[in-house]
Amino acid sequence: MITVLRYGGSAVLVEVDDVLGFQAACEADPPDGVVELVPAARTLLVQFDPARTDAAAISRSLAEMSLVDRKVTEAGSVVLPVRYDGEDLTDVAKATGCSVEEVVRRHSSGSYVAAFCGFAPGFAYLTGLDPVLHLPRRSTPRTRVPAGAVAIAGEYTAVYPHPSPGGWQLLGHTDVTVWDVERPQPNLLSPGTRVRFEVIR
Repeated sequence: MITVLRYGGSAVLVEVDDVLGFQAACEADPPDGVVELVPAARTLLVQFDPARTDAAAISRSLAEMSLVDRKVTEAGSVVLPVRYDGEDLTDVAKATGCSVEEVVRRHSSGSYVAAFCGFAPGFAYLTGLDPVLHLPRRSTPRTRVPAGAVAIAGEYTAVYPHPSPGGWQLLGHTDVTVWDVERPQPNLLSPGTRVRFEVIR
């Protein structure tokens, strides 16, 4: 089921279950006038050039788009070594009824995909988190979370790319830099990237 909504004068918002799959279809056969695609958890923002098309034409093209035989373009795969020493690890274990070791096992054995980025440059929302670990954000956010912190919130896990305020549950940290403007591709975890966490002691 695809729903297309007006979003200002030069964009439409597509509500769709398979955001990455729909984005891949748009990239493979883009409607005339599309200039940018911005994925989120359940939506895809489609920006267009008003000089070349309009919202009605874009909406018709998107509503008719077929996902049959379309595959999400993978951006590669990344293994992130993690030291599971996060400040919330014990609290997460208590909240889930697991031991600390079981929390680590469940998190590190997951196969994740970067679904979309938000909150801050390089902050990738990774899907594939074990349902047992689906917990809400902390009731009181921290004023500063260090870069490299590995955390969970809701159905997602993520790596904080910069020191920043944050309310996610902290499980550990990685020394891998996930956002670096000096790299040709600053974002290590761009949408579509497959991610695996590896336990280090």
